[in-house]
Amino acid sequence: MSMGDVHYAARAGIATLTIANEARRNAMSLAMWERLADHLQAAEEDAAVRVVVLRGAGEQAFVSGADISEFDAQRSGAAAVARYNGAVDRAQGGLQRLRCPTIAAISGVCYGGGIGLALACDLRYAAPGARFCMPAGRLGLGYGLDALARMSAVMGVAAASELFYTARVYDAEGAARLGLVHAVQDRVFDWADALAADIAANAPLTLAAAKLGFRAILDPAARIDVQAAVEQCFASQDYEEGRRAFREKRKPRFTGR
Repeated sequence: MSMGDVHYAARAGIATLTIANEARRNAMSLAMWERLADHLQAAEEDAAVRVVVLRGAGEQAFVSGADISEFDAQRSGAAAVARYNGAVDRAQGGLQRLRCPTIAAISGVCYGGGIGLALACDLRYAAPGARFCMPAGRLGLGYGLDALARMSAVMGVAAASELFYTARVYDAEGAARLGLVHAVQDRVFDWADALAADIAANAPLTLAAAKLGFRAILDPAARIDVQAAVEQCFASQDYEEGRRAFREKRKPRFTGR
């Protein structure tokens, strides 16, 4: 039975979520999927959080996928499969729908459900030694439409098809060529933390409106929310502060109001 957990820490506007199950290369148990969804809800409700960083514990793995050792107990039979897949969808969907930008800092193995989590993040960076694989075809399990749609939206259908159909292992540079990650970075955790600090210094309402806008490109039903978010930006104290800081030639101090 997996004893992993998902740790949550928030400081200076940055929430860091760490997948911690090093004995199983950070494989995700059902309890961990549920825990991750709970933490994402906490980040969503905390107005002080302006950016989220997702990483794995240690440098050997981001997430090696779902914890196959518990499949007989937790992912066998229609009811159990529905519960398990629902937990995965809540975690990955919650990450994708989070109001603030998200960053995946990927070191080591990123397989299966780890790729799903990475693709649910807005920005993805890999350490030089990272390895990527979508092994579903070798396990006989099915992927739902939401997961395939997310993969195709980020990578394009052609690249997503190659990743899924072949079940090949890609190195970090290969993943970048496929569009799975933005770039390969040395000291990826430090890189992600520095990037998160830059993002946290920007106007939260502006970033939230932009994130809604990017999502609405794929989901026209969300466009009404985008317009309201844009109007909120122009009516905000942050908009006044941004103009004032520009005139005074100083860094703006945004409050999210």
